[in-house]
Amino acid sequence: MDIETSSILDVDGLETVFQTRAGAIHAVNSVSFTLKPGELLGVVGESGSGKSVTMMSLIGLLPSPPAEIRNGRVNFDGREILGLPEKELRLIRGREIGLIFQDPMTSLNPVFTVGFQIMEPLREHLRLSRRQAIERATYLLDLVGIPDARKRLSDYPHQFSGGMRQRVMIAIALACDPKVLIADEPTTALDVTIQAQILELIKSIRHKLGMAIIWITHDLGVIAGIADRVAVMYGGQIVEHAPVRELFADPRHPYTKALLKTVPSIRGARSDRLNSIGGQPPIMTGTPRTCSFQPRCTRAFARCTTANPVRTNIADDHDVACFLYQPEGNPADG
Repeated sequence: MDIETSSILDVDGLETVFQTRAGAIHAVNSVSFTLKPGELLGVVGESGSGKSVTMMSLIGLLPSPPAEIRNGRVNFDGREILGLPEKELRLIRGREIGLIFQDPMTSLNPVFTVGFQIMEPLREHLRLSRRQAIERATYLLDLVGIPDARKRLSDYPHQFSGGMRQRVMIAIALACDPKVLIADEPTTALDVTIQAQILELIKSIRHKLGMAIIWITHDLGVIAGIADRVAVMYGGQIVEHAPVRELFADPRHPYTKALLKTVPSIRGARSDRLNSIGGQPPIMTGTPRTCSFQPRCTRAFARCTTANPVRTNIADDHDVACFLYQPEGNPADG
């Protein structure tokens, strides 16, 4: 698929803080990335690494308070959208940026038919007549692979299986032909067979419609099969970013390497133990002043405890936030 060189989404220095009784939690710390039209960017990391909070910050879906965006710039399709009034953001969400969430049963309203829920954004954003909305909703259900699409518009969410409910969520997200689709772990709650079907569906729709996608997940296997580029997050920061093939072939950050080692191999012997990363992800009670991964890192050295590394280019479109790859890093470990 051809990918344009200009960006549809440009995020620079995004910082999000949650005010809690225990103090301020710095969930997103100076995150920057770009997304090109037609591209699929995978965002990976452990739970609590800041993946979902970053994406919810972009489109104003975090409750304020307790969330507070303290810094950053978000340029979407030539417009600065960070800090826009809620009324203007609602015109962008659903129409120009589509969303798929992890659990369709909590995202779909159980008291309305799926037809009503698909047609709602069509009537709201595109001002379609009821007849036009029904035709469009039927097309969308057919597009995502739901049989007897016209008939099933009158069914309720509980009448669909888990995989079919997720297909309905995808139909809703695609309703207004958005330029960007944000998928927040949409296959996590599904069994492996249904997960594979949803992934194939997304790949097919992406090629048909040419939209850009941000796919949030902790599953590196999923990312390997669908992404163009990958951003690895830890402690609310992007610690490594690279084209998907290069990341898997030549990971550089110790955290990325550790993540890849946790993926079980089908070639492994039955006696092989699954690898794990020792320790726990950090609770970010302040702006990172040292390397957040340092307490769990097997290659940490003195400088890691005195400063927070910035992302440094080590190859074309491949950057890493680690002192091992900076001129002032540890010569013995470089």
